[in-house]
Amino acid sequence: MTAVVSAMGTVTSGALSGAGGEMGRRSSEALFGLLRRAQRDGGGSGEDRSPGDPGDRGDSGDPGDSGDQGGSPSLPVTEEERRVLADRLADCARRSPEFARDVMRWARESEWLAPRVVPAVAQGASRPRMLPPVTAAFTDRDAVLEEIQQMLDEEERPAGSPAVVVLVGPGGIGKSATAVHCAHALEERFPDGQLHVNLAGAAVSTALAPSEVLARFLDRLGVAPRRMPADERLREELYRDCTADRRMVVVLDDAASASQVRPLLPAAAGALVIVTSRRRLDGLVAGTGARHIVLPPLSPADSVRLLGRIVGRGRMAGREAGARAVAARCGGIPLALCAAGASVAVREHLTFDAVDRRLSAAEYGPDEEAPAVNGGDPADPVRRVNDVTYAELSPRSALLYRMAGAWAWPSVTVAVAAKAAGIGEDEARASLEELAEVHLIEEVGEERYRFHDLVRLHARERAEAEDGHTAVAASVRRVAGWYLGFAAAADLRVVPARWHLGPAYLRLAPPAERGPEDGRAALAALRHERENLAAAVRAAAHHGFDELVWQLCEAMWGLHLRLGFHEQWVESHLLGADAARRCAEQFGDPRAEGRMLVQLAFAHMGLGRLDEAEEALAAAAVTDERAGHHRGRATAVEVLGLLRLRQWRYAEAEERFTEAQRILARVRPGEDGWEDVPRALAILEHHIGRALRGQGLLADATRRLLDALARFRALDVPDLYNEGRVYMSLGETHLDAGEPRLARVCLDRAVSTMGDEGAALQLADAAELRARCARDLAEPAEEAAALRTAEGLYDTAGDHESLARVRARLTELGEGGDR
Repeated sequence: MTAVVSAMGTVTSGALSGAGGEMGRRSSEALFGLLRRAQRDGGGSGEDRSPGDPGDRGDSGDPGDSGDQGGSPSLPVTEEERRVLADRLADCARRSPEFARDVMRWARESEWLAPRVVPAVAQGASRPRMLPPVTAAFTDRDAVLEEIQQMLDEEERPAGSPAVVVLVGPGGIGKSATAVHCAHALEERFPDGQLHVNLAGAAVSTALAPSEVLARFLDRLGVAPRRMPADERLREELYRDCTADRRMVVVLDDAASASQVRPLLPAAAGALVIVTSRRRLDGLVAGTGARHIVLPPLSPADSVRLLGRIVGRGRMAGREAGARAVAARCGGIPLALCAAGASVAVREHLTFDAVDRRLSAAEYGPDEEAPAVNGGDPADPVRRVNDVTYAELSPRSALLYRMAGAWAWPSVTVAVAAKAAGIGEDEARASLEELAEVHLIEEVGEERYRFHDLVRLHARERAEAEDGHTAVAASVRRVAGWYLGFAAAADLRVVPARWHLGPAYLRLAPPAERGPEDGRAALAALRHERENLAAAVRAAAHHGFDELVWQLCEAMWGLHLRLGFHEQWVESHLLGADAARRCAEQFGDPRAEGRMLVQLAFAHMGLGRLDEAEEALAAAAVTDERAGHHRGRATAVEVLGLLRLRQWRYAEAEERFTEAQRILARVRPGEDGWEDVPRALAILEHHIGRALRGQGLLADATRRLLDALARFRALDVPDLYNEGRVYMSLGETHLDAGEPRLARVCLDRAVSTMGDEGAALQLADAAELRARCARDLAEPAEEAAALRTAEGLYDTAGDHESLARVRARLTELGEGGDR
């Protein structure tokens, strides 16, 4: 019972969110078949059922709800509903050994759908190395490292909890550098990995949600995107499972609150967590025994020592007095000291005495508005040093500094900096190097930079004072426009055959010679810029660039469809839908709002929020009908049908797909979407075949699937991927009908087609289905050969969960061993 209840929870929650991919779908369908079989005849031997009934097999079809299926089971959503259905399965299993065998086989196979933990000692385990490099001029803080080491050596630390240290201090005091320095210094004690994140907690508006950070960490710990739990609580549990036996260090930089930190704490006693914050996080002490360490300013001697390391021993000789004066002006704040020292280091004419005079002249008067940092102290040394350093910049670099810092971009690339300042990339590259030399920006990757938030605040103040709102808005528009072009071009390579909306796609075309790696490379590029793309949506929305907002969302479709990141998806598309609505009211594209709402519905579905998804789809259908946009309305109705498939409401799903076909029939030559109608009708025919299969109407399902196949073959532009999907559906339908030889023919074609398309994971899935045919035909050698094909593909793709599942079956066949 425990195994069945657990598997039912995994499968049904995955059915709602789409987690687990094709295997998750098949497992959900199999559960439906078992429940319908139990409901109809107590799970008996099956002798009175036709061979085509999905209830015959533990790996069957797609269907319905109790309202539209004459008593068919409904998908259980709550824990209580799952418990009731598990009791029903158990009761039938007690009366039928055959049924008991089928239930346990389903439960065992479904266990593989739960996100798997890859132990640190396992082959292929991920040992993340996320720490940034140590600052070369890092000075002092030996006492902090010593205190952390003493804490790690204490015997009375609570069992089962990590050592937690909170470094507290004002902005610029060196918390981040100290945390990274200590983590690197203790690296040998924590060989199983290093996790690091900037929580952006300086302001509530920028602070990262724990669910977003958990997604990043789980990704680096080896959890595949399609296995990422949508629910934050489940992510937290999986994170603790993944880190339970690891000796690793986790650096949580710039935390806003204890509530932001708690979900990110591993459960391993062998782990160390270093948190930095400008606030005392007293809430962590009671639950974790966290050790608060307040970082004071550097001593005068250490301040001078830091300046010496920055400018070099040769330039310090005979200038100690000037260095001491500058150190005093900087108040022992490392960020200010680094900027002041860097100015002297890179400018031969500049002396410490000159810097001291300029800092003295930069003292703020009592009538000036205090900066909203470091307690609002108008004599803030970081701000004073930034003013002095900024005054030494070349005009071009000063412009780039102001424009690139005017918005909180997570990172700044050469291309982004060039667009922000309205200059060429070679000029931007040179200016970024100049800013990095004087510590106004730091390089965090190859030609990728980041502002300290205090420095960005200074840059924004200078931009508002010198350039004004109009120039800042124009800068943001240029950057957002650049990201739109980048994302649209990449999206077209990720999902080239889909229907696109928006001017950004008009001048684009997928590569004529598109190899199998092209789409993966484009998806990787989108993933690398994911945070900046989300920032571009927010920036465009803030400045009222509605056309850019919804087009950016449209261009991120391939990214979210393939990789999820559902919280970001919902956030961006809520902005996108609002922007599209405003555009439509102002003579913009009336089709855009429906498009945004349909994509928003997919995001809600990924989080298991079915009510919100239905609401968005209903609104999309109304919006597209009002706009006379038949292609868009058909898509909204189609997606509602896909939602019904996930809910086991197969008759309703068939109705929605048929309705979508009727809507498409209204599209006339030359109208929007006309060129895409044949492909859309073929896809809907495939969906109808799946819905019929779910209802147990296997002969009808086969006819519709064959019609779908003929439609795809007749397209002017081939769609091999969807042809392969239809072959797979045909194979599954023949398996449901007890016809494994016919299934094998279809699946052989699926394997060939997916191989030609370069769809590695779909090819692996087809090979697994091919192995099932061989198992049903009692051909173990054939089954093992097909599984070895899947094994190699999963290994190459780094899909550890699927790889483990296939290898487990090979071991059962006596084909295991070291590979």
